[in-house]
Order: sequence, then C-alpha cells, then structure tokens
Amino acid sequence: MSLWGNNDSVYSDGTIAVNLGTNTVTGAVGVVTFTTAGIKTGDVITVGTGATYGYAVITGFTSTTISIANTANFVSGLTTVASGASYNISEEPVYTLGDSIYRAPESKTTGFSTSPVFTGVFGVDQVEVGVAATTAYAVAHSGWVGIMTYIDTHGNLRVKSEVLVAGGILTTSDAPDDGLF
Repeated sequence: MSLWGNNDSVYSDGTIAVNLGTNTVTGAVGVVTFTTAGIKTGDVITVGTGATYGYAVITGFTSTTISIANTANFVSGLTTVASGASYNISEEPVYTLGDSIYRAPESKTTGFSTSPVFTGVFGVDQVEVGVAATTAYAVAHSGWVGIMTYIDTHGNLRVKSEVLVAGGILTTSDAPDDGLF
C-alpha cells in the first residue's frame, strides 16, 4: 500500500458521527454506503469542515461504519463527534497527519480556502497550478502541496507552500477539470 494516492476527494456524501473511544465512524442511515464508495484501508478521513475535529487513517469499513487507526490527530479532549458532522475521505499523504505544521484544526474548506489565512495539505492538479500561478497562492508543482498562510507584523498576507509529493496526474474535487490530464 502506498502512503498516498492521487484523489483528494474519494467520498463525502451525507454526514457522520464519531466515537473516539471505540475508534468508529458511523454514517447517516440511508445516505452513506461506505462499501460502494470507492474508499479503502489507508485512506484518510477528515472530520468537520476544515478538519475542525481532526483526521484519522481508515483501517476497515462496512456499509455504514468505518474503523479508524487511532485518535492521535483529533483535537485534544474530544470523546465524541455528534451526528451531523461533515467529512471528506481522501488519499492524502498519511505521513502529514503527524506533522505539527498541518495538524488539525485547520481553516481550509475545499480546494483553496475561502479565508485568506489557512493551513492544510491540498491535492493540486495541473489546471489548479495554472489558475493559482498569478495569485499569492502560486505553487511550484502539482501534487500534494502543504500550504500555510499568515498575516505578518505589517499586516501583509504571507503564503508558504511546500510540494510534499509531486504528481502530474491528480484527481481533485473540482469536477470541471477532472480527467483532462
């Protein structure tokens, strides 16, 4: 099994609840069907919009339940994430979960954040590299990219990016350009 894939949004339909004591994720009844969603063990589940609650590596699943490896990358002190939480399952690099630079909670939403200040690991395809090229969010290469933004002491937006895994072909969640490359 690889430490990453090329899909930044494998599945995210419906909502979930998470029991961090038993390391289980339960999907909304009648909406979520994990066994037909294309997910696999080793994928990463991000819980909450912008990883509000945290991340975990998937170790197994049934049609309505996901088992996660551990709760180390969830916000400290949580025991349960109540029903109705949003989520995204991706093939992002597993090794980034323990990196303090990208630790939850992040303020990313989907793709580039709607807020100018955010941190996260993003799947960036070739079209997105071109779109971002003339902005403060320009990245050096397509693939899995770590991005951190902040406001400096003079009130200026600063953007740092690091290509974590270079990739020429990446499937992102913005459907219009998927499959072009």
